[in-house]
Amino acid sequence: MFAFTIKRIAQAVLVMLIISMIGFSIKSAFGDPVRELVGERVTPEERAQIRDQLGLNDPFLVQYGRFLKNAVHGDLGRSFFFKKPVTEVIVSKAPATLELVFCASLIVICLSVPLGMYSAIHPKRFFSRVIMGGSIVGVSIPVFLTAILLIYIFSVELKWLPSFGRGETVTLFGWWDSGMLTKDGLLHLIMPSIALSSIMLPLFIRLIRSEMMEVLESEYVKYAWAKGLKPSRVWLVHAFKNTLLPVITVGGVQLGIMVAFTILTETVFQWQGMGSMFIESVERADTALMVSYIVVVGFIFVLVNTFVDLIYGLVNPTVRVAGRK
Repeated sequence: MFAFTIKRIAQAVLVMLIISMIGFSIKSAFGDPVRELVGERVTPEERAQIRDQLGLNDPFLVQYGRFLKNAVHGDLGRSFFFKKPVTEVIVSKAPATLELVFCASLIVICLSVPLGMYSAIHPKRFFSRVIMGGSIVGVSIPVFLTAILLIYIFSVELKWLPSFGRGETVTLFGWWDSGMLTKDGLLHLIMPSIALSSIMLPLFIRLIRSEMMEVLESEYVKYAWAKGLKPSRVWLVHAFKNTLLPVITVGGVQLGIMVAFTILTETVFQWQGMGSMFIESVERADTALMVSYIVVVGFIFVLVNTFVDLIYGLVNPTVRVAGRK
């Protein structure tokens, strides 16, 4: 297990280097940060001087090497627009995004597991067919359209829920602004969480259904029925437990994708998180903030998938054996 862990950590470090290099290499395509910083009244000579002071005229490898050296010490650069370290900007925006992803993940888990199990156990019932039909519709509708429909129904027509913003928040630990501890904040969380969960919920329902139907046809489940075990024990202990292995793997990948997909959700609901911050940094050509966002989201993605690989290695030892070969 130790060798397996070291191998996965080494792979994670390599992936992070590739992500940071790609993010750093494309930053020049998003515009000139000096122009956005000083406007049009500054002469070309003064702009060139500012670029030299910011190190923007240095060769790519020099800039990238300086970025890696500072990143190791936790310094991802300085935002040209906010005029403060990008780590402070990202930390101030991260709670909004992480709470949104957390609530969306809860919706996915709480709905996909019972609906997927039901449709696998009773595949020919009418409700199972409704679930599968709804999952096809859910996969087909993009998240921004789901968000707009939710706003139109529950905010414009019914006036039940607020349509934008985070609402009232509570500061925890001196830096984490949480909307999950106030009634107004929870009301503002409902629609963005539902919209974000609509990306993954149909996928997980279909995945759990297909995997569990396959497990239910296996020999050890038939043997469990032959022993006269209760249906609930067969479904939950023998069938669903073995269904979880591929679900855990896909879940780790999809959780990282969900963090990236908050860009669309946060834009529609004007949710002040990392996604809307990234859109603003693109509009203002704040390249330091853009690169840092890509690196942070990539780090979250790699961290979650590395953790899932380690958990999968503990749950299924054959993965470690195959890795040695």
